[in-house]
Amino acid sequence: MADQPTPLMPHATATWLIDNTGLAFEQIAEFCGLHILEVQAMADDLAGSKYTGRDPVHSGELTHEEIEKGEKDSSYSLVMQKAPVEVKRTKGPRYTPVSKRQDKPDGIAWILRSHPEISDAQIGKLIGTTRNTIGAIRDRTHWNIQNIQAKDPVTLGLCSQRELDAVVAKAAKKAGLEGDVAAVAAGDTNDRDKLIEELRAERTANEKAAAEAAQEAEAAEWLANKRAEEGTEEA
Repeated sequence: MADQPTPLMPHATATWLIDNTGLAFEQIAEFCGLHILEVQAMADDLAGSKYTGRDPVHSGELTHEEIEKGEKDSSYSLVMQKAPVEVKRTKGPRYTPVSKRQDKPDGIAWILRSHPEISDAQIGKLIGTTRNTIGAIRDRTHWNIQNIQAKDPVTLGLCSQRELDAVVAKAAKKAGLEGDVAAVAAGDTNDRDKLIEELRAERTANEKAAAEAAQEAEAAEWLANKRAEEGTEEA
């Protein structure tokens, strides 16, 4: 549900839902306002940051009944039971965790390349950076330009997909590019869907390989014990 608020601590909430429920990754991503690839990475312990789970039931954002509805129907969209109190900052740049700050240049480069219609002011507010940094990356005069690689800021955890989509839509409307941007977004969605399917296939293959390895180990242990018993009987 695009019009409902997200949990107060979306990443921590997603971590708890992954560890304590049988909800689908898509349901968790939608409820927490995250990209599904973020949730996938958190589930596979591939995320750059580790989060301590936050119980949304304890905070009143979800109920056990609501979670059970989602577990029974993977297409069900979880409904926020109690919206968190919104805390707004009136001054200062957007706060970014220390562990994510080194990723900012990559995210800025991606936006400059993929969405040139977005203004420097919008990028600065979305990513939490300065116009000088944006200009240096655009002009390739940034001190670390050789190591900067354009990467989706959503995947990097610098902003949510909803925040990025809102900025893109606003910039497109101002520039009169709604149709073009929609076409590009559709292409991005196709690429992401393909990547998601690849991740799922890889995870399934890994689970199958792990199960086969466990069976082989169990068979080897049984055979070793059998031989040991036969040796004892002969003695």
